[in-house]
Amino acid sequence: MQTDGPVTPSTLSVKDLPWQILWSKEKCSLCGRCTAVCPVNAIELGVFRKRVLDVSIDPSHPPSNLYQVYHGIRQKTDPAYSCVGCASCSLVCPNDAIFPMHSDEVDKLRFHKDRGGQPRRRGGRRNVAQSTLDQIKFIRISMLTDPALDAGRHEFELRTLLGRILPPEDNLAFLSENGWIPPVREIYPLIIGSMSFGALSPNMWEGLQLGISYLNDELGMPVRMCTGEGGCPPRLLRSRFLKNVILQIASGYFGWDEIIHAIPEMKVDPCAVEIKYGQGAKPGDGGLLMWYKVNRLIAAIRGVPAGVSLPSPPTHQTKYSIEESVAKMIQSMYMAWGFRVPVYPKISGTSTAMAVLNNLARNPYAGGLAIDGEDGGTGAAYNVSMNHMGYPIASNIRDAYLTLSTIGMQNELPLFAGGGIGKNGNLAANAAALIMLGASGVQIGKYAMQAAAGCLGSESDRCNICNIGLCPKGITSQDPRLYRRLDVDKVAERVVDMYLSFDTELKKIVAPLGRSTSLPIGMSDALGIGDHHAAERLKIKYVI
Repeated sequence: MQTDGPVTPSTLSVKDLPWQILWSKEKCSLCGRCTAVCPVNAIELGVFRKRVLDVSIDPSHPPSNLYQVYHGIRQKTDPAYSCVGCASCSLVCPNDAIFPMHSDEVDKLRFHKDRGGQPRRRGGRRNVAQSTLDQIKFIRISMLTDPALDAGRHEFELRTLLGRILPPEDNLAFLSENGWIPPVREIYPLIIGSMSFGALSPNMWEGLQLGISYLNDELGMPVRMCTGEGGCPPRLLRSRFLKNVILQIASGYFGWDEIIHAIPEMKVDPCAVEIKYGQGAKPGDGGLLMWYKVNRLIAAIRGVPAGVSLPSPPTHQTKYSIEESVAKMIQSMYMAWGFRVPVYPKISGTSTAMAVLNNLARNPYAGGLAIDGEDGGTGAAYNVSMNHMGYPIASNIRDAYLTLSTIGMQNELPLFAGGGIGKNGNLAANAAALIMLGASGVQIGKYAMQAAAGCLGSESDRCNICNIGLCPKGITSQDPRLYRRLDVDKVAERVVDMYLSFDTELKKIVAPLGRSTSLPIGMSDALGIGDHHAAERLKIKYVI
């Protein structure tokens, strides 16, 4: 590698980068499409000088050097412009003259991402390959003992409940004492989790909402989506589609002025209100929307100046315990909607989750509990948080369910699991395993982005630049030049396809159990795993 200046500690060669651009001089027509489409400006037009040895047959003419000058594509080696492997260049190249290739050795770029004293932030999720969920097998197959069902011909009620589910006698006692009954919603067990308007591009967010509306109105599937921290577009708050939305309030309270002001004009109630205390990808840390994404529209909805980073505090600043949260925030959200909307907290997977659960179980105002495991994705997190902090969702949700079973409340307080579900493409299998471990439903984020819009992020650290608003597919960018690449109607169509295929696969798993009228929540005798320690930890069968 030739450098224009002195060699510095951050001077790298192409070999040191995780992604290397392979370019063919013979095929390239220098159309410039690759350099125009690259989201991180990793390649540029370069001028190359090639030395050719001219050897004449005539002995009177000694060999001489000839220099040829030609133009081509050069990869930058500055860590700030390193290739992310998105392959946008190869997608637009008319001659297949360029494509990125993963390095054949451990890259050194990770040691140079901390320039300026700032540790590396990135989007995406943890870069690990295998999870416990993918090792779980379904071993209870009814053939001659109990009547199994035909997944293709029977009607299945794949529905779950969100909200505090009290026995009839407790409902009557609660009504006479308080004048209202805890609200309950019947929803589909696969929820699109917290991805905010701001973290996602306008086209991506609108495509998700459009697909969910079609599933509800045309196919009768009560699918729900959580808004994440960032509020909603005003027109959604005043439309009939709000019933398909779970409104999230987090420690930054972004967008909630707009939501509160819209309550008198709401045509329908939202599905629920989720109070976020933590997320699995970075437990103990608040959210962060970096300034790259905070344009004037996002700033107006969130009630902040444009062009500034929006970090959230790690906790709600006026709540210092779960008891205080239930007494103040959860009850105040119930009152804001006239006690018609379920309210529940979301926490990150942690060893203290059981303490939160025990406090929620004692208070009928809590409409459930969502737990986000360590494999959950995020738009921006420090590497040290994503790779070294958190709690596996399988064991955390199992502990929570067994705790509720011990006190006889396993059917009263619904649990929702999130974090890395479908990480390796096994969405239905992962969801079914968590449901049989005790979850009433599951939340997904990254899988929806990959299935509906073709997100390129992967465990090999490909792309994963959600945090800086340069998403090559336009999924997490607020730049019109990027998000206009995303077709709203196609995103909606893929959302519908994703849910229909999930529905079919989940029925294929549930049918042999002989269950058609309810989800097999907590049916752990149907599970087995080939790891003795995991089987003992999850209280399921060890099979090998």
